[in-house]
Amino acid sequence: MSEVRIATEPRNEFGKGASRRLRRNQQVPGVVYGHGTDPVHISLPGRELTRALSTSGVLLELELAAGLQLALPKSVQRDPIKHTIEHIDLVIIERGEIVTVEVPVVAEGKLVPGGLLEYINDRIAVNADATQIPAQLTISVEGMTIGDSIHAGQVALPDGVTLAADPEMNVVQVTSGQIAEEPEEELEGVEGEEGVEGVEGAEGAEGESGAGAADES
Repeated sequence: MSEVRIATEPRNEFGKGASRRLRRNQQVPGVVYGHGTDPVHISLPGRELTRALSTSGVLLELELAAGLQLALPKSVQRDPIKHTIEHIDLVIIERGEIVTVEVPVVAEGKLVPGGLLEYINDRIAVNADATQIPAQLTISVEGMTIGDSIHAGQVALPDGVTLAADPEMNVVQVTSGQIAEEPEEELEGVEGEEGVEGVEGAEGAEGESGAGAADES
């Protein structure tokens, strides 16, 4: 479990304009709440926060006006294009408190040739001491063949960590690595003065994506 101390500043201006000004100054707007306390609106240094969040399950020790406070990232909003952090919600925790968090799954080992590993769920929800959250859960896929799968209940957990997810939740499965070829359709031509008449068909699909923006509180 990694703990990172990070400085914060109180935030008194709200709305999109205030948030944009913070981001121009390499600051990230955020809010800290939990344990029956009133929400505390803060700004955090963007680079330090980004570096801290690169570690899964990181525990932040926030330097607040009222003193040091441990917190876990609850919700992180990122720019859909730049992937920079736009806003963060942090939940207060206490040492020794049991929290429910999602931990990334990492597979190791070699499959039987011809198989392709597919992640159905790349994170598993577990219950753990807030200061002992595992950075990742490792599963062995050594010798797995097409049709094999691993469910959440089969994943080994560290001491003191219990499963919060459905034990039957599929985590990974092995599928065929080969893509079946579609049979070629035979076109029958009619002989005539203008030769064989060809059939052309082309379908295109355009995907649209949009990102909704919400004012930070």
